[in-house]
Amino acid sequence: MAKIRIAADVFFLDRASKRPLQTQIRETVIASILSKQAMPGALMPSSRRLSQHLGVARMTVTLAYQELVDQGYLETQSRSGYLVADTGAIPRLPVGDAIEAIGNSDVWKDVLSENLTSRRRISKPKDWRSLPYPFVYGEMDSTIFKHSDWRECARQAMGKRDFDLMASNDATDDPLLVNYVLSRMLPRRGIAAHPDQVLITVGAQNAIWLVVELLTRGPLRAVCENPGYPDTLQALRWCGADVTTVDVDEHGLPPEKIPKGTQAVFVTPSHHAPTGATMSRARRIELLEQAQAQDFVVIEDDYEFEMSFIEPPSPALKAIDKDQRVLYAGSFSKALFPGLRLGYLVGPAPVIAEARELRSMMLRHPPGQLQRTAAYFLAQGHYDLLIRDMRREFAKRRTALIAALEETELEMAGAARFGGTSLWIKAPDGIDTEILARDLLADGVVIEPGAPFFSGTDHPKQFVRLGYSSIPVDRIAEGVRRISHRVGRG
Repeated sequence: MAKIRIAADVFFLDRASKRPLQTQIRETVIASILSKQAMPGALMPSSRRLSQHLGVARMTVTLAYQELVDQGYLETQSRSGYLVADTGAIPRLPVGDAIEAIGNSDVWKDVLSENLTSRRRISKPKDWRSLPYPFVYGEMDSTIFKHSDWRECARQAMGKRDFDLMASNDATDDPLLVNYVLSRMLPRRGIAAHPDQVLITVGAQNAIWLVVELLTRGPLRAVCENPGYPDTLQALRWCGADVTTVDVDEHGLPPEKIPKGTQAVFVTPSHHAPTGATMSRARRIELLEQAQAQDFVVIEDDYEFEMSFIEPPSPALKAIDKDQRVLYAGSFSKALFPGLRLGYLVGPAPVIAEARELRSMMLRHPPGQLQRTAAYFLAQGHYDLLIRDMRREFAKRRTALIAALEETELEMAGAARFGGTSLWIKAPDGIDTEILARDLLADGVVIEPGAPFFSGTDHPKQFVRLGYSSIPVDRIAEGVRRISHRVGRG
Protein backbone atom coordinates (compact mmCIF):
# COMPACT_ATOMS: atom_id res chain seq x y z
CA MET A 1 0.00 0.00 0.00
CA ALA A 2 1.34 3.44 -0.93
CA LYS A 3 2.20 5.59 2.02
CA ILE A 4 0.58 8.98 2.52
CA ARG A 5 3.09 11.79 2.02
CA ILE A 6 2.61 14.95 4.04
CA ALA A 7 2.63 18.15 1.98
CA ALA A 8 5.47 20.56 2.71
CA ASP A 9 3.10 23.52 2.96
CA VAL A 10 1.77 22.15 6.26
CA PHE A 11 4.94 23.46 7.88
CA PHE A 12 5.99 27.06 8.37
CA LEU A 13 8.55 29.30 10.08
CA ASP A 14 8.15 32.60 11.90
CA ARG A 15 10.70 34.81 10.17
CA ALA A 16 10.13 37.60 12.68
CA SER A 17 11.23 35.33 15.51
CA LYS A 18 14.85 35.31 16.65
CA ARG A 19 14.62 31.65 17.67
CA PRO A 20 16.83 29.17 15.76
CA LEU A 21 15.35 27.85 12.51
CA GLN A 22 16.19 24.26 13.43
CA THR A 23 14.23 24.61 16.66
CA GLN A 24 11.25 26.08 14.83
CA ILE A 25 11.25 23.19 12.34
CA ARG A 26 11.22 20.63 15.15
CA GLU A 27 8.37 22.42 16.90
CA THR A 28 6.17 22.75 13.82
CA VAL A 29 6.66 19.04 13.00
CA ILE A 30 5.81 18.03 16.58
CA ALA A 31 2.71 20.25 16.50
CA SER A 32 1.51 18.55 13.31
CA ILE A 33 2.00 15.12 14.89
CA LEU A 34 0.24 15.93 18.16
CA SER A 35 -2.70 17.55 16.32
CA LYS A 36 -3.18 14.50 14.04
CA GLN A 37 -2.29 16.43 10.89
CA ALA A 38 0.61 13.99 10.52
CA MET A 39 -0.60 10.44 11.24
CA PRO A 40 1.59 7.43 12.13
CA GLY A 41 3.29 5.92 9.08
CA ALA A 42 2.91 9.05 6.93
CA LEU A 43 5.96 10.11 4.95
CA MET A 44 7.51 13.45 5.80
CA PRO A 45 8.51 15.79 2.96
CA SER A 46 12.05 15.08 1.80
CA SER A 47 14.71 17.25 3.34
CA ARG A 48 15.31 18.80 -0.08
CA ARG A 49 11.60 19.58 -0.62
CA LEU A 50 11.05 21.01 2.86
CA SER A 51 14.23 23.11 2.72
CA GLN A 52 13.07 24.62 -0.60
CA HIS A 53 9.61 25.33 0.80
CA LEU A 54 10.94 26.94 3.99
CA GLY A 55 13.84 28.70 2.32
CA VAL A 56 16.49 27.21 4.59
CA ALA A 57 19.60 25.09 4.13
CA ARG A 58 18.95 21.40 3.52
CA MET A 59 21.30 20.54 6.39
CA THR A 60 19.10 22.53 8.78
CA VAL A 61 16.12 20.32 7.92
CA THR A 62 18.20 17.13 8.06
CA LEU A 63 19.50 17.97 11.55
CA ALA A 64 15.97 18.79 12.74
CA TYR A 65 14.67 15.48 11.34
CA GLN A 66 17.48 13.53 12.98
CA GLU A 67 16.77 15.03 16.39
CA LEU A 68 13.09 14.14 15.99
CA VAL A 69 14.19 10.56 15.26
CA ASP A 70 16.25 10.57 18.47
CA GLN A 71 13.18 11.82 20.38
CA GLY A 72 10.95 9.12 18.89
CA TYR A 73 8.66 11.39 16.88
CA LEU A 74 10.03 10.21 13.52
CA GLU A 75 11.66 7.03 12.28
CA THR A 76 13.75 6.26 9.22
CA GLN A 77 13.01 3.62 6.60
CA SER A 78 15.41 2.49 3.92
CA ARG A 79 14.89 4.45 0.67
CA SER A 80 11.63 5.88 2.06
CA GLY A 81 13.04 8.78 4.03
CA TYR A 82 11.45 9.87 7.30
CA LEU A 83 8.11 8.54 8.59
CA VAL A 84 5.91 9.61 11.49
CA ALA A 85 6.60 7.11 14.27
CA ASP A 86 3.90 4.79 15.57
CA THR A 87 5.17 4.12 19.06
CA GLY A 88 1.85 4.47 20.91
CA ALA A 89 3.65 6.62 23.46
CA ILE A 90 2.85 9.98 21.86
CA PRO A 91 -0.54 11.46 22.87
CA ARG A 92 -2.37 13.03 19.99
CA LEU A 93 -4.68 15.95 20.59
CA PRO A 94 -8.01 16.28 18.74
CA VAL A 95 -8.33 19.10 16.25
CA GLY A 96 -11.51 21.13 15.97
CA ASP A 97 -13.24 19.53 18.96
CA ALA A 98 -12.93 22.49 21.31
CA ILE A 99 -16.14 23.62 22.97
CA GLU A 100 -17.31 26.89 21.50
CA ALA A 101 -18.15 29.56 24.04
CA ILE A 102 -21.82 30.55 23.93
CA GLY A 103 -21.10 34.16 24.79
CA ASN A 104 -19.87 36.47 27.50
CA SER A 105 -20.94 35.32 30.94
CA ASP A 106 -21.60 37.46 33.98
CA VAL A 107 -21.13 34.52 36.32
CA TRP A 108 -17.82 35.85 37.65
CA LYS A 109 -18.77 39.46 38.29
CA ASP A 110 -20.38 38.69 41.67
CA VAL A 111 -17.46 36.48 42.69
CA LEU A 112 -14.55 38.77 41.95
CA SER A 113 -14.14 41.36 44.67
CA GLU A 114 -12.42 44.01 42.58
CA ASN A 115 -11.44 44.76 38.99
CA LEU A 116 -7.65 44.66 39.21
CA THR A 117 -7.23 45.27 35.50
CA SER A 118 -8.26 48.89 36.06
CA ARG A 119 -5.65 49.56 38.75
CA ARG A 120 -3.14 52.36 38.36
CA ARG A 121 0.13 50.92 37.11
CA ILE A 122 3.53 51.85 35.75
CA SER A 123 3.47 50.77 32.13
CA LYS A 124 5.59 50.98 29.01
CA PRO A 125 4.93 49.99 25.38
CA LYS A 126 5.69 46.35 24.64
CA ASP A 127 7.89 47.31 21.71
CA TRP A 128 9.99 49.83 23.64
CA ARG A 129 13.21 48.03 22.69
CA SER A 130 12.60 48.83 19.04
CA LEU A 131 12.41 52.58 19.72
CA PRO A 132 15.64 54.62 19.55
CA TYR A 133 15.23 56.72 22.71
CA PRO A 134 13.94 54.52 25.56
CA PHE A 135 14.19 56.32 28.91
CA VAL A 136 12.83 53.14 30.49
CA TYR A 137 13.42 52.41 34.16
CA GLY A 138 14.28 49.02 35.63
CA GLU A 139 15.40 47.23 32.47
CA MET A 140 18.79 45.60 31.89
CA ASP A 141 21.35 46.77 29.36
CA SER A 142 22.23 43.73 27.27
CA THR A 143 25.46 45.39 26.12
CA ILE A 144 26.80 45.29 29.69
CA PHE A 145 25.48 41.94 30.91
CA LYS A 146 27.88 39.04 30.25
CA HIS A 147 25.61 36.42 28.73
CA SER A 148 28.43 33.89 28.34
CA ASP A 149 29.16 34.00 32.08
CA TRP A 150 25.49 33.44 32.95
CA ARG A 151 25.27 30.61 30.42
CA GLU A 152 28.31 28.90 31.95
CA CYS A 153 26.81 29.18 35.45
CA ALA A 154 23.54 27.71 34.12
CA ARG A 155 25.52 24.84 32.60
CA GLN A 156 27.18 24.18 35.97
CA ALA A 157 23.80 24.30 37.73
CA MET A 158 22.56 21.60 35.36
CA GLY A 159 25.32 19.19 36.43
CA LYS A 160 23.95 15.94 37.82
CA ARG A 161 24.78 16.59 41.46
CA ASP A 162 23.32 20.09 41.45
CA PHE A 163 20.38 19.04 39.32
CA ASP A 164 19.44 16.17 41.62
CA LEU A 165 19.64 18.44 44.64
CA MET A 166 17.80 21.48 43.28
CA ALA A 167 15.20 19.49 41.30
CA SER A 168 14.04 17.72 44.44
CA ASN A 169 10.57 18.45 45.77
CA ASP A 170 12.25 19.06 49.13
CA ALA A 171 14.37 21.90 47.74
CA THR A 172 13.59 25.27 49.29
CA ASP A 173 16.15 28.06 49.53
CA ASP A 174 19.48 27.31 47.89
CA PRO A 175 22.03 27.27 50.74
CA LEU A 176 24.69 28.71 48.39
CA LEU A 177 22.46 31.66 47.55
CA VAL A 178 21.49 32.22 51.19
CA ASN A 179 25.15 32.12 52.16
CA TYR A 180 25.96 34.80 49.59
CA VAL A 181 23.18 37.01 50.90
CA LEU A 182 24.49 36.57 54.47
CA SER A 183 28.19 36.97 53.69
CA ARG A 184 28.21 39.56 50.89
CA MET A 185 24.92 41.36 50.26
CA LEU A 186 23.77 42.14 53.79
CA PRO A 187 27.19 43.21 55.15
CA ARG A 188 27.33 45.82 52.37
CA ARG A 189 24.23 47.31 53.95
CA GLY A 190 25.55 47.00 57.51
CA ILE A 191 23.19 44.10 58.32
CA ALA A 192 24.11 40.94 60.23
CA ALA A 193 21.76 37.96 60.07
CA HIS A 194 21.53 34.17 60.43
CA PRO A 195 20.21 31.67 57.84
CA ASP A 196 16.86 31.34 59.62
CA GLN A 197 16.39 35.11 59.25
CA VAL A 198 16.55 35.06 55.43
CA LEU A 199 13.92 33.96 52.91
CA ILE A 200 14.53 33.79 49.16
CA THR A 201 11.61 35.28 47.24
CA VAL A 202 10.47 35.74 43.66
CA GLY A 203 11.82 39.28 43.59
CA ALA A 204 11.51 42.06 46.16
CA GLN A 205 7.89 42.63 45.12
CA ASN A 206 7.03 39.08 46.17
CA ALA A 207 8.76 39.74 49.50
CA ILE A 208 6.61 42.83 50.06
CA TRP A 209 3.47 40.92 49.07
CA LEU A 210 4.23 38.13 51.57
CA VAL A 211 4.60 40.72 54.32
CA VAL A 212 1.34 42.42 53.33
CA GLU A 213 -0.50 39.09 53.39
CA LEU A 214 0.89 38.24 56.83
CA LEU A 215 0.06 41.62 58.31
CA THR A 216 -3.48 41.89 56.96
CA ARG A 217 -4.90 38.67 58.42
CA GLY A 218 -6.40 41.06 60.95
CA PRO A 219 -7.30 44.75 60.62
CA LEU A 220 -4.20 46.77 59.73
CA ARG A 221 -3.55 50.50 59.74
CA ALA A 222 -0.62 51.15 57.40
CA VAL A 223 1.32 54.12 56.07
CA CYS A 224 2.86 54.46 52.60
CA GLU A 225 4.90 57.23 51.00
CA ASN A 226 3.35 59.75 48.60
CA PRO A 227 4.50 59.67 45.90
CA GLY A 228 5.50 56.06 46.26
CA TYR A 229 5.63 52.67 44.59
CA PRO A 230 2.01 52.09 43.48
CA ASP A 231 2.00 48.30 43.77
CA THR A 232 2.73 48.42 47.51
CA LEU A 233 -0.15 50.80 48.14
CA GLN A 234 -2.53 48.80 46.00
CA ALA A 235 -1.48 45.47 47.52
CA LEU A 236 -2.28 46.83 50.98
CA ARG A 237 -5.67 48.13 49.90
CA TRP A 238 -6.43 44.90 48.02
CA CYS A 239 -5.78 42.95 51.21
CA GLY A 240 -8.10 45.17 53.23
CA ALA A 241 -5.65 47.47 55.03
CA ASP A 242 -6.63 50.97 56.10
CA VAL A 243 -3.86 52.93 54.35
CA THR A 244 -2.77 56.50 54.93
CA THR A 245 -0.23 58.14 52.62
CA VAL A 246 2.30 60.66 53.93
CA ASP A 247 3.84 63.23 51.59
CA VAL A 248 7.62 62.94 51.31
CA ASP A 249 10.02 65.87 51.15
CA GLU A 250 13.61 66.17 49.95
CA HIS A 251 14.70 63.94 52.84
CA GLY A 252 12.07 61.24 52.36
CA LEU A 253 9.19 60.38 54.68
CA PRO A 254 8.85 62.71 57.72
CA PRO A 255 8.36 60.46 60.80
CA GLU A 256 6.50 63.16 62.72
CA LYS A 257 3.65 62.97 60.19
CA ILE A 258 2.92 59.30 60.82
CA PRO A 259 -0.59 59.16 62.35
CA LYS A 260 -1.20 57.76 65.81
CA GLY A 261 -2.45 54.21 65.76
CA THR A 262 -0.34 53.19 62.76
CA GLN A 263 0.73 49.54 62.86
CA ALA A 264 3.01 49.27 59.81
CA VAL A 265 5.04 51.76 57.77
CA PHE A 266 6.29 50.91 54.26
CA VAL A 267 9.31 52.97 53.21
CA THR A 268 12.16 53.23 50.69
CA PRO A 269 14.58 55.17 52.92
CA SER A 270 17.89 54.70 51.07
CA HIS A 271 16.52 55.57 47.64
CA HIS A 272 12.95 56.80 47.69
CA ALA A 273 10.79 55.57 44.83
CA PRO A 274 10.47 57.55 42.64
CA THR A 275 12.25 60.77 43.69
CA GLY A 276 15.54 59.20 44.78
CA ALA A 277 15.54 61.11 48.09
CA THR A 278 17.66 59.61 50.88
CA MET A 279 16.37 59.63 54.43
CA SER A 280 18.94 61.17 56.78
CA ARG A 281 20.42 59.16 59.64
CA ALA A 282 18.74 61.46 62.17
CA ARG A 283 15.38 60.90 60.54
CA ARG A 284 15.96 57.13 60.46
CA ILE A 285 16.71 57.09 64.15
CA GLU A 286 13.58 59.16 64.77
CA LEU A 287 11.52 56.70 62.71
CA LEU A 288 12.78 53.74 64.74
CA GLU A 289 12.22 55.56 68.01
CA GLN A 290 8.65 56.29 66.99
CA ALA A 291 8.21 52.66 65.94
CA GLN A 292 9.11 51.58 69.45
CA ALA A 293 7.14 54.31 71.22
CA GLN A 294 3.98 53.84 69.10
CA ASP A 295 4.44 50.07 68.66
CA PHE A 296 4.50 49.77 64.86
CA VAL A 297 6.72 47.81 62.47
CA VAL A 298 8.64 49.07 59.44
CA ILE A 299 9.01 47.38 56.05
CA GLU A 300 12.12 48.60 54.24
CA ASP A 301 12.33 48.20 50.45
CA ASP A 302 16.02 48.59 49.53
CA TYR A 303 15.62 48.00 45.82
CA GLU A 304 18.64 49.71 44.21
CA PHE A 305 21.50 50.16 46.66
CA GLU A 306 24.05 48.50 44.33
CA MET A 307 23.89 51.38 41.85
CA SER A 308 26.12 53.63 43.98
CA PHE A 309 28.70 55.26 41.73
CA ILE A 310 28.84 58.76 43.24
CA GLU A 311 29.16 57.95 46.93
CA PRO A 312 28.46 54.92 49.15
CA PRO A 313 24.77 54.53 49.99
CA SER A 314 23.64 55.18 53.53
CA PRO A 315 23.49 52.11 55.80
CA ALA A 316 20.16 50.35 55.64
CA LEU A 317 17.48 51.19 58.18
CA LYS A 318 17.67 47.53 59.20
CA ALA A 319 21.34 48.04 60.13
CA ILE A 320 20.42 50.30 63.05
CA ASP A 321 17.32 48.34 64.07
CA LYS A 322 18.06 47.20 67.64
CA ASP A 323 14.45 46.41 68.46
CA GLN A 324 13.84 43.93 65.60
CA ARG A 325 11.00 46.01 64.18
CA VAL A 326 12.27 46.22 60.58
CA LEU A 327 11.64 43.74 57.78
CA TYR A 328 14.12 44.23 54.95
CA ALA A 329 13.39 43.41 51.28
CA GLY A 330 16.21 43.24 48.73
CA SER A 331 16.52 42.17 45.11
CA PHE A 332 18.98 40.70 42.65
CA SER A 333 16.76 41.58 39.70
CA LYS A 334 17.63 45.28 39.45
CA ALA A 335 21.35 44.56 39.10
CA LEU A 336 21.13 41.36 37.04
CA PHE A 337 17.98 41.41 34.91
CA PRO A 338 14.32 41.98 35.86
CA GLY A 339 13.16 38.68 34.40
CA LEU A 340 15.31 36.85 36.95
CA ARG A 341 12.73 37.50 39.70
CA LEU A 342 14.93 36.65 42.67
CA GLY A 343 14.96 38.64 45.89
CA TYR A 344 15.10 38.10 49.61
CA LEU A 345 13.37 39.05 52.85
CA VAL A 346 15.28 39.54 56.11
CA GLY A 347 13.71 39.75 59.54
CA PRO A 348 13.27 38.06 62.93
CA ALA A 349 13.35 34.27 62.67
CA PRO A 350 9.71 33.76 63.79
CA VAL A 351 8.46 36.19 61.14
CA ILE A 352 10.58 34.58 58.42
CA ALA A 353 9.26 31.16 59.47
CA GLU A 354 5.70 32.40 58.94
CA ALA A 355 6.63 33.96 55.60
CA ARG A 356 8.23 30.67 54.56
CA GLU A 357 5.04 28.77 55.29
CA LEU A 358 2.95 31.33 53.41
CA ARG A 359 5.32 31.18 50.45
CA SER A 360 5.05 27.39 50.49
CA MET A 361 1.28 27.62 50.11
CA MET A 362 1.57 30.15 47.28
CA LEU A 363 4.41 28.82 45.13
CA ARG A 364 6.39 26.41 47.34
CA HIS A 365 9.75 28.04 46.55
CA PRO A 366 11.54 29.93 43.76
CA PRO A 367 12.86 27.61 41.01
CA GLY A 368 15.82 25.66 42.37
CA GLN A 369 17.87 25.66 39.16
CA LEU A 370 17.49 29.41 38.83
CA GLN A 371 18.60 29.90 42.42
CA ARG A 372 21.68 27.71 41.87
CA THR A 373 22.59 29.49 38.61
CA ALA A 374 22.37 32.86 40.38
CA ALA A 375 24.38 31.50 43.31
CA TYR A 376 27.22 30.44 41.00
CA PHE A 377 27.09 33.77 39.16
CA LEU A 378 27.43 35.60 42.47
CA ALA A 379 29.98 33.32 44.12
CA GLN A 380 32.31 33.23 41.12
CA GLY A 381 32.67 37.00 41.03
CA HIS A 382 30.66 37.69 37.87
CA TYR A 383 28.13 39.75 39.80
CA ASP A 384 30.73 42.04 41.32
CA LEU A 385 32.35 42.69 37.91
CA LEU A 386 28.91 43.37 36.44
CA ILE A 387 28.15 45.90 39.18
CA ARG A 388 31.51 47.60 38.50
CA ASP A 389 30.75 47.89 34.78
CA MET A 390 27.20 49.11 35.40
CA ARG A 391 28.35 51.79 37.81
CA ARG A 392 30.91 53.10 35.33
CA GLU A 393 28.47 53.17 32.43
CA PHE A 394 25.55 54.61 34.39
CA ALA A 395 27.75 57.40 35.77
CA LYS A 396 28.40 58.49 32.17
CA ARG A 397 24.71 58.31 31.31
CA ARG A 398 23.65 60.27 34.37
CA THR A 399 26.15 63.01 33.55
CA ALA A 400 24.95 63.14 29.95
CA LEU A 401 21.30 63.27 31.02
CA ILE A 402 21.84 66.07 33.52
CA ALA A 403 23.82 68.07 30.94
CA ALA A 404 21.08 67.62 28.34
CA LEU A 405 18.35 68.65 30.79
CA GLU A 406 20.16 71.90 31.62
CA GLU A 407 19.41 73.09 28.09
CA THR A 408 15.65 72.60 28.53
CA GLU A 409 12.66 73.81 30.54
CA LEU A 410 12.60 70.48 32.36
CA GLU A 411 13.56 70.65 36.03
CA MET A 412 15.34 67.91 37.96
CA ALA A 413 13.06 67.45 40.96
CA GLY A 414 14.85 64.49 42.54
CA ALA A 415 17.77 62.12 42.15
CA ALA A 416 19.54 59.57 44.28
CA ARG A 417 22.54 61.21 45.91
CA PHE A 418 24.64 58.06 45.55
CA GLY A 419 23.79 57.35 41.88
CA GLY A 420 20.87 55.15 40.85
CA THR A 421 19.44 54.62 37.39
CA SER A 422 16.84 57.38 37.02
CA LEU A 423 16.02 61.04 37.57
CA TRP A 424 12.71 62.47 38.80
CA ILE A 425 11.77 65.33 36.48
CA LYS A 426 9.20 68.13 36.66
CA ALA A 427 7.82 69.53 33.42
CA PRO A 428 6.51 73.10 33.20
CA ASP A 429 3.06 73.78 34.67
CA GLY A 430 0.24 72.80 32.36
CA ILE A 431 2.05 69.79 30.89
CA ASP A 432 0.29 66.46 31.36
CA THR A 433 3.08 63.88 31.10
CA GLU A 434 0.67 61.06 30.30
CA ILE A 435 -0.36 62.93 27.14
CA LEU A 436 3.28 63.85 26.57
CA ALA A 437 4.32 60.19 26.79
CA ARG A 438 1.75 59.16 24.17
CA ASP A 439 2.85 61.94 21.80
CA LEU A 440 6.53 61.12 22.22
CA LEU A 441 6.07 57.57 20.97
CA ALA A 442 5.71 59.07 17.47
CA ASP A 443 9.18 60.57 17.98
CA GLY A 444 10.69 57.24 19.07
CA VAL A 445 10.93 58.34 22.71
CA VAL A 446 9.70 56.37 25.73
CA ILE A 447 9.21 58.14 29.08
CA GLU A 448 7.49 57.11 32.30
CA PRO A 449 4.71 59.47 33.48
CA GLY A 450 4.77 60.14 37.21
CA ALA A 451 1.02 60.10 37.90
CA PRO A 452 0.83 56.40 38.97
CA PHE A 453 3.18 57.11 41.88
CA PHE A 454 0.72 59.50 43.56
CA SER A 455 -2.28 58.43 45.60
CA GLY A 456 -5.73 59.90 45.21
CA THR A 457 -7.36 61.39 42.14
CA ASP A 458 -6.19 64.99 42.43
CA HIS A 459 -2.50 64.34 41.83
CA PRO A 460 0.22 66.28 40.00
CA LYS A 461 0.48 65.49 36.29
CA GLN A 462 3.70 67.24 35.34
CA PHE A 463 6.19 64.72 36.80
CA VAL A 464 8.08 62.03 34.92
CA ARG A 465 10.74 59.46 35.80
CA LEU A 466 13.52 59.24 33.23
CA GLY A 467 15.46 55.99 33.45
CA TYR A 468 18.87 55.78 31.84
CA SER A 469 19.75 52.11 32.24
CA SER A 470 18.20 51.21 28.88
CA ILE A 471 19.37 54.04 26.60
CA PRO A 472 22.89 54.31 25.11
CA VAL A 473 24.81 57.37 26.24
CA ASP A 474 25.14 58.71 22.69
CA ARG A 475 21.34 58.88 22.27
CA ILE A 476 20.52 60.71 25.50
CA ALA A 477 21.02 64.27 24.24
CA GLU A 478 18.82 63.76 21.17
CA GLY A 479 16.18 61.98 23.23
CA VAL A 480 16.01 64.90 25.67
CA ARG A 481 15.92 67.36 22.77
CA ARG A 482 12.85 65.58 21.41
CA ILE A 483 11.17 65.65 24.82
CA SER A 484 11.93 69.37 25.15
CA HIS A 485 10.56 70.03 21.66
CA ARG A 486 7.27 68.36 22.54
CA VAL A 487 7.09 70.22 25.86
CA GLY A 488 7.63 73.51 24.03
CA ARG A 489 4.82 72.71 21.61
CA GLY A 490 2.54 71.82 24.54
